[in-house]
Amino acid sequence: MSLQQDVMTAMKAAMKAKDQTALTALRAVKSAILLAQTESGAGEELSEEHELKILQKLVKQRKDSAAIYLEQERKDLAVPELDEAEVISQFLPEALSEEEIEKVVVMTIESIGAEGMKDMGKVMGIVSKELAGQADGKTISTIVRNKLT
Repeated sequence: MSLQQDVMTAMKAAMKAKDQTALTALRAVKSAILLAQTESGAGEELSEEHELKILQKLVKQRKDSAAIYLEQERKDLAVPELDEAEVISQFLPEALSEEEIEKVVVMTIESIGAEGMKDMGKVMGIVSKELAGQADGKTISTIVRNKLT
């Protein structure tokens, strides 16, 4: 079953349950998928990797917004953003712990013989591709930077 079908099924359930937060989040996912499908040069079906990137972007946007709201002491605005991020996260694969990410980073550094910050781009590219949907870029970047210095 494709992501789009999963989202539609979840939207129907949210409508029946009158869950406005879930419905808002799922509509955002549906909209982002439709926009990606109608971009020039995009095929009929999106690859699973592309779908994961869309979902990660939506989750990140909501978490960033919530962080800003919390800085401004607006918990009333932050809570719905975090709730929506939680709903969207249900469609992402299980996130890896920092220790698991670190193992992949170390293995990649050893396999390509990376030395120092000049090889950070190579390591980031390989690790990001391997852990697509399971870890966010910021966490990967921090771990790679720590291991290469």
